[in-house]
Amino acid sequence: MADNGTIPPKPLPEYYVGNFPAPGLRQIVRHITGNTSDGQSRFLISDHGEHYRYMVENQAVANILYSTRENPVDMNDNVDIIKAREQEPPFHYPNGSIVRMIDFGPGVASPLHRALTIDFGVVIEGVFELTLDSGEKRIMRQGDICVQRSTNHVWKNVTGNGTLPGRMLFLLLDAKEVKVDGKKVEGDLGDLQKEYKGRGTY
Repeated sequence: MADNGTIPPKPLPEYYVGNFPAPGLRQIVRHITGNTSDGQSRFLISDHGEHYRYMVENQAVANILYSTRENPVDMNDNVDIIKAREQEPPFHYPNGSIVRMIDFGPGVASPLHRALTIDFGVVIEGVFELTLDSGEKRIMRQGDICVQRSTNHVWKNVTGNGTLPGRMLFLLLDAKEVKVDGKKVEGDLGDLQKEYKGRGTY
């Protein structure tokens, strides 16, 4: 406590994310196409995405590149674009999809978590260590992909031996109930749950 009786503000971490992209990573551009009344295919939108979520005490940031709430997707009258724009999605949508890009600060790791989804994780920039709850680990480099099938895991950015930011792209799709030896597999976002407070997980 300071001499005047006030509580001093908490100092910012050495690596602080206050916008997208995270410091040290390039800005990305999202292009959305569509069919116009003249029967031609056109670029309707070119931007950086609409929904951002700062995570891990502002040492990472998620950018939602697109989301859908049903499958098959209704694209008539651009209803899918409207739905994707109007609200930030939860962790995932039942029967839907989410394309989420996450910039990780140096050495930042996700909490141990298991989502009841099938996730395609692609390293866009940097090097990541993927650890399963069995203790098995894999190192993933730019262009590598992991298919996460409702398994417990941790992502850790080890780019430059933990000194540089890194970027992952995740495509989450809903999945049917998973059973192992007749027992239902339960989802658990662990400490990741708080990152989606107020948005829900499904």
